[in-house]
Amino acid sequence: MKPALENLTSCSAKPPAPNTSARRLTKLKSRRKRWLAVHLYLGLSAGLLLAVVGLTGGILVFYLEMQEILNPELSVVSLPAAEQRHLRSLDDIVAAAENAKPPDSLFFKVYYPRNAEVAYKFLYFVRDDSKTNSGDGYYIFVDPYTAQVKGLQLWHPKDRYWGRPLVSFIMQLHWCLLLGKTGATIVSILGAFSILSVLTGLIVWWPLTGKFRQALTFKRRSGSVRFNFDLHKIVGFYSGIVLIPVLFSGIYMTQPERIDVLVKPFSTITRPNAYNGIPETIDSAPPKAGQQTISLAQVETIVQQSYPAGRLWMLNAPKDRLDVFRVMKRDVAELSRFVGYRDIAVDQYSGEIIKVYDSGTGSNADVFYDWQWPLHSGHAFGWPGRILVLLAGLACPVLYITGVVRWLQKRRAKQPLKSLSQKQPPQAAESIYRPRP
Repeated sequence: MKPALENLTSCSAKPPAPNTSARRLTKLKSRRKRWLAVHLYLGLSAGLLLAVVGLTGGILVFYLEMQEILNPELSVVSLPAAEQRHLRSLDDIVAAAENAKPPDSLFFKVYYPRNAEVAYKFLYFVRDDSKTNSGDGYYIFVDPYTAQVKGLQLWHPKDRYWGRPLVSFIMQLHWCLLLGKTGATIVSILGAFSILSVLTGLIVWWPLTGKFRQALTFKRRSGSVRFNFDLHKIVGFYSGIVLIPVLFSGIYMTQPERIDVLVKPFSTITRPNAYNGIPETIDSAPPKAGQQTISLAQVETIVQQSYPAGRLWMLNAPKDRLDVFRVMKRDVAELSRFVGYRDIAVDQYSGEIIKVYDSGTGSNADVFYDWQWPLHSGHAFGWPGRILVLLAGLACPVLYITGVVRWLQKRRAKQPLKSLSQKQPPQAAESIYRPRP
C-alpha cells in the first residue's frame, strides 16, 4: 500500500512552477526589442545631421590651433631673441588696429594671445547708418612685439555663409547648419533626440545575461557583419559616456531659457548665459560733463592690479554709452584647476570695478552652468578632455554609418526568408519561422 500511496501523492502534487529566470529574460528581450525600434527610428531620422554636427564639433575643439595652422601669416608671429622680447603697450597695439580697421567699422572685442608666438586678434564690425545692426565682421591681427598689423580677415560676412575662412564656415555649420537662428533651434532639437538615441542605445547594448566583457570586446575571427555590429556597440558605449554631457551642454548654449525652466525649481540662477558671467543689465555710471571713456590699456591695468591671477583671455568693448567693459580671465588656479575663470565688469568712464563673477562661487545652478562650456569644448580637463571630445565627435559619423549598415544587413537577411515563405504553402512557410526544439 505504501508504494501505491506514494504514487497517489505524486500524481496529486502541483506541477513545478515555470522557470522564473526564463520568464524574466523573455520579458526583458521583448522590452529591448521595443527600445531597439525607438533607437533605429531616431538614428535613421536624425543620425545624418548628428553626424555632421558631431564631426564639426569634434574638429572645432582645436579651432584656435586650426586658425594658426591654416593662416600662419596672420596668426603666428616671429619670436624675438630673449633679450629683445618686450611686449608693446596695449595702447600701441590698439592704435595699430584702429589705423587698419575697415571704413565705418567699430571695435567689438580683442582676444589676447594664448602663447608667446600668437598675435593679438581684434574683432571689428562694420555698422550700418542706424548703428543697430552689425555688418561684416573682420579680424585684425597685430604683432605684440612690433605693434605692426599682420593682416585683416573677413570672418563674419553679413547674411551669408560662403566666402568665409574654413574655420568660420565649420563653426557656422556646427552651430546652425548654415540656417541662422532657425538652424540653431534645429540643432538643439537634434541634440535632445541624440541624447535619447544614446540612452536607448545603451539600453539595447546592456547584456541581459551579464556578459559585460563580451559586450565590450570584438569577437575574434568574425566576419564583416559581426565586426560592424561590434564596432557600432563598442564605439557607442564608450563615446556615449562623453556624448551625453557634450550634447546637453550644446542644448543649453543654444536654448538656455529652455534649460532654465528645468533648473529653476531646484536652485536660483544668477549666471546669465554660458558665455558670460556678467549680466547684460549692468551699466556704467552716467558720465560727467566732458568725461571720456578710459582706454583699453587702462582697463587692463585696473584688472591686473586688482586680480592678477589667471591669464587674460578676452576684453569686450561697451556696446553703447552706458555699457561696461567686460574682461574675461582663464586658468585662475585659485578658483579651480578645471573651470577656473573670472569675469570682471569695469565702468567705462571711472574705471571702477562694478562686478566680478568667479566660477564655482555662485548657486548650485550657477556652478552647474559654469561647467557647460568647458565640458562642451573639452577645456575643463585640458588636453585629455579635448581629445575625448574630439573622439566623441568623430564617433558620430562612425555610429551613423555602422548603424545604417547594420539596418541594411538585417533587411537583406530577411529578404530570402520572405520570398521563400511566399513560394511555400502556408503549412511549410509556418515551419520555416517555427523555432527548432
